[in-house]
Amino acid sequence: MTIQLSGLHGKPVDVTADALQAFKAAFKGQLLTPDDAAYDETRRIWNAMIDRRPSLIARCTGTADVVQAVHFARRHGVLNSVRGGGHNIAGLAVCEGGLMIDLSLLRGVWVDARRRVVQAQAGCTLGDVDRETQVHGLATVLGFVSATGIAGLTVGGGFGYLTRREGWTCDNLVSMEVVTAAGEVQRASEHENAELFWALRGGGGNFGIVTAFEYRLVPVGPEILGGAIAWRGEDAKQVLETFREFSAKAPRELTCVAVLRRAPPAPWLPKEVHGQPIVAIFVCHSGKPEDGEALLAPLRRFGRPVADIVARRPYTQMQSLLDATQPKGRRYYWKSHYLARIDERLIQLAAEHAGRIRSPHSAILMFQVQGALNERPAGYSPAGNRDAAYVLNIAGSWEQAAEDAQHTGWARDCFEATRECGTGGTYVNFLTEEEGRERIAAAYGAADLKRLAAIKREVDPDNLFRHTKSVAAA
Repeated sequence: MTIQLSGLHGKPVDVTADALQAFKAAFKGQLLTPDDAAYDETRRIWNAMIDRRPSLIARCTGTADVVQAVHFARRHGVLNSVRGGGHNIAGLAVCEGGLMIDLSLLRGVWVDARRRVVQAQAGCTLGDVDRETQVHGLATVLGFVSATGIAGLTVGGGFGYLTRREGWTCDNLVSMEVVTAAGEVQRASEHENAELFWALRGGGGNFGIVTAFEYRLVPVGPEILGGAIAWRGEDAKQVLETFREFSAKAPRELTCVAVLRRAPPAPWLPKEVHGQPIVAIFVCHSGKPEDGEALLAPLRRFGRPVADIVARRPYTQMQSLLDATQPKGRRYYWKSHYLARIDERLIQLAAEHAGRIRSPHSAILMFQVQGALNERPAGYSPAGNRDAAYVLNIAGSWEQAAEDAQHTGWARDCFEATRECGTGGTYVNFLTEEEGRERIAAAYGAADLKRLAAIKREVDPDNLFRHTKSVAAA
């Protein structure tokens, strides 16, 4: 009796019962097949547009299990994918017919407050790490939705409310524990396996499976000043002009995010605007709250806001404020650009395409990132794009598969219309399933992509880790 899995080169691979039994004997965690009760829940990820079915899921309990899974995949030439938080827009966590290496049970977090570092296993979410570090009034640069996995976020670059102060998430790495394609456990840092360390700071899952991350921490909170201010959609152009001027002058402790969408039925928004176009600015001031109150006073007085929930609140609460907009199980399709500035043309186009949103969940977002990341040299890490000041995210989100064409079409139209406003670069973690070589090159640039390809040839010559946004030479 054999089990059939997808092979690395597109052909099916038959694995004998004895080989599977040997894998089970060496593996502490669960091995799930489609007949197991936990299979469907484990393979399902955040983006419901991704509905792939691996033939085998290895639920790892520690690094030793990851090593065994890599040995199995390499020995039998099996297509494999790696799941951390399962929050990637392209669904890279799940392969069709192959082996899914599931790290989601690895949730340990250890804070060294004296050294101001945190070690976190690869199955952790942002919320897991923030919860532990905030006990000590410390934080590292993570994203905007607490259910996001730290692993994919970090190896793809990563940005959040602290990026203006500290750079990309990957700029704040001290070290990583990595299982290589050879099944070896290595430490990567500036002083050990330095080229591998460079590649993993933005180069994605191409080079190995990171099982643990060590990040630098900085003082934040536990109380910060943050929240959102919302205006009616008819005021979008004026609000975005104010956003442009206000955010450009803001100190690095203050990060602003502009959002154009239809108002959700959230309790902080008045019922009369529910379902109507709005423009909101989310703000997070991570310095002294009293300083933030003075800084934000002019923005809060601008125009005729329909809601204002800016308040002193726990930093962990700020980190989860957008969670309700990104639930697991919706259909998601994103497009993005990096922006060096927000100009009049972008404001006009954003307001125009926001007016064409038909889903109650889709949005256009402008994340402010300029600051520390712009001060590092271009080749500091593959995340690169050191000329970026904002990230434009065109975020399609809806419920029904029958509406796929309508909402992906809106996102693509907005993306093409705003292309002229971008730097030419893009954020690799926002690349959708069909975006390939051209867009990967846009994420890294020619020089860094060439360097990444050379490192890939050295550490993974057989391209075992190929279910990624690949940097391997075409």
